[in-house]
Amino acid sequence: MSEDGRTVPYSDDGFSAFAAMKTLFLAAVFLFVTVPLAATLLGGFKSLGELRVNPFGLPQAWELDHYASILGSARYWRLLGNSMIVATLTVTLTLIVASMAAFAFAHIRFYGSSMLLSYLTMGLLFPAATAILPLFIKVRDLGLLDTYFGVVLPQVAFALAMSILLLRRFFRDLPGELLEAALVDGCSYIRFYRHVTLPLSVPILATVGTIVFVHSWNAYLIPLVMLNSDSMYPWPLGIMVYQGEYSTEWHLILAFITLTILPTVLLFLFAQKHIVAGLTAGAVKG
Repeated sequence: MSEDGRTVPYSDDGFSAFAAMKTLFLAAVFLFVTVPLAATLLGGFKSLGELRVNPFGLPQAWELDHYASILGSARYWRLLGNSMIVATLTVTLTLIVASMAAFAFAHIRFYGSSMLLSYLTMGLLFPAATAILPLFIKVRDLGLLDTYFGVVLPQVAFALAMSILLLRRFFRDLPGELLEAALVDGCSYIRFYRHVTLPLSVPILATVGTIVFVHSWNAYLIPLVMLNSDSMYPWPLGIMVYQGEYSTEWHLILAFITLTILPTVLLFLFAQKHIVAGLTAGAVKG
């Protein structure tokens, strides 16, 4: 409506320009993410000579032996198994501890809760590298060096801050009448947490679990410090050894990298719906 009170016809020129800019931005992000992944995938199908002259194009002759030789090797499956064990234990322990802590912070009022929550979330300010020496000493004193839990427990500790923040926000957005009705009916906090809160929190649990799984799957520094034997290495350390052995055969290295990041890509695709629902929950009130 104009200043003199007359109705001005709606024009969608501004909206069209915004939509075009958003489309261009999303296309740029899509290319930025997919081009390296596609180049890595296709590089595993090329010969070394073709990879040097044509790193981004389609292979002229598809070399399937590179992927077949890696899939047929015991090393690949051992590295994959170690990474899966470490990541699964990390996700399981993180979800158990973080969900219980987040439930307490969201629904139980006690003295010092705000200060304790602030203390826990301070972990977001410090990367693992700043505490790697005391972590190594503590893990060594516990006798957990060169074991799965020597890697899992530090990863859980660094994942708790973000996990508690996300879960606490979701738990607080659940209808408070459910807790009040349950307490009136004699339901304890533990039973309410187990039978009501957790079933209603599948989206955020999937979101936190996927984020923690990817971080654990790609972790390099903590396994490097805590593990000594090759038989315990996860895939980031395994690719370091593999690259040292095949330093000039980049087509094999690219095939190995593709096969090791494939589980996380598949996990994200399967959990994408829950991830979006978990991150957007509570964004709109009404």
